[in-house]
Amino acid sequence: MAESSGNIVRLKQWMVERLQGFVDPRTIPDRSPDTLKLLSMRFTELCRHSQIQLSDEQSRQLFNEVVNELVGYGPLEPFLLDDTVTEVMANGPGQIYIEREGRIVPTGAHFDDEAHMVRIIERIIKPLGRKVDRSWPMVDARLPDGSRVNAIIPPAAVDGPSITIRRFGSTPLTVEKLIGLGALNQDMAEFLKACVVSRLNIVVSGGTGSGKTTLLNVLSGYVPGHERIITIEESAELQLHQSHVVRLETQPADPEVPDSKPITIRDLVRNSLRMRPDRVVVGECRGGETLDMLQAMNTGHDGSLTTVHANNPRDTLARLETLALMADIELPLFVIRQQIAAAIDLIVQLTRMRDGSRKVVAITEVQGMEAETITMQNVFQFRDEGERDGKVIGAMEPCGIRPRFEPRLKAHGFELDAAMFMKGMPSMPPLRRR
Repeated sequence: MAESSGNIVRLKQWMVERLQGFVDPRTIPDRSPDTLKLLSMRFTELCRHSQIQLSDEQSRQLFNEVVNELVGYGPLEPFLLDDTVTEVMANGPGQIYIEREGRIVPTGAHFDDEAHMVRIIERIIKPLGRKVDRSWPMVDARLPDGSRVNAIIPPAAVDGPSITIRRFGSTPLTVEKLIGLGALNQDMAEFLKACVVSRLNIVVSGGTGSGKTTLLNVLSGYVPGHERIITIEESAELQLHQSHVVRLETQPADPEVPDSKPITIRDLVRNSLRMRPDRVVVGECRGGETLDMLQAMNTGHDGSLTTVHANNPRDTLARLETLALMADIELPLFVIRQQIAAAIDLIVQLTRMRDGSRKVVAITEVQGMEAETITMQNVFQFRDEGERDGKVIGAMEPCGIRPRFEPRLKAHGFELDAAMFMKGMPSMPPLRRR
């Protein structure tokens, strides 16, 4: 059995070598019907010349593997075509795991060897002008559908190359789908829409894989179409449908150019302020650019949006303080807190629940300063009521407090029903725009 499997692997490699001339290696993999028809014809001809007898099922499987090698991403391709897969993780050639419905499971798929895995990494990063080798063994990239890719190879990866792909479908999630998935309710969605349209500065916070980028994409979609939006990301993932959008992306230093410097998020934030933005959307604040972002929010760039890694709204403020201190500008902590309290209007907290689901667990207003403490108040929160059939159950509920920035919402035409913020009240049409 092992010998037969080895023969099929060698046959696949032989066919890939013979068919490579029909595919342009300089372009993004093309799975058009014409390309697949041509490869099918050539594959059938090569099968006639091979000495291995294959069943119909083996022949179909071999053809799919050959096609995936030539115009796809090898053994990763079936998982990238599966919309239910949210993460793909390859720990060396022999182990490929996927995440589906919040659960990580092994797949049984594998690469032929380390060289095969490195070839697939190069296919992913080549259209982006990136490279990976021993001198620079790690790279961040993205697939054509926007999915985020991180790859690292030896010597930095001790047990062989590793690939991690965070899936972003070609069709972004809408707020209706998030409501259907239980990530938030209709009242919260309408409230957030009013906050975005009314140009509040919003921070989306949460842990890794909690859905920050997905929610940021939804909130960015609420920005009126006539406004100029500048997006700033490490890997361009946001999929906005407005027409007046300028997308900026970081770039690493070029290892082949002496004294080459990377283009960082901070560089792009500073540059964006010279581009006459109505809105600045930063994919994630994770360094000194946080101070520049706060300055922008405090100097007329209202309606800015960003994300931060934090486990709860109070931790978000502490995280922003730490990141602002990374700007190498010696400011007293009290001054930084004043900047944060003046700049941030709303924190939207996401959590990945123990059943793998992702939920908005708090929408929190930043109210200002009392002495040296930033004051906050939850507007909505998620009440965890335990589990049923392995699923977390609970309710999204208001906290009985009307936000202090309500006059700003009214100034933009949004009338909030008092029942929207009252505990135990039945859901009513939450917002009426004049």
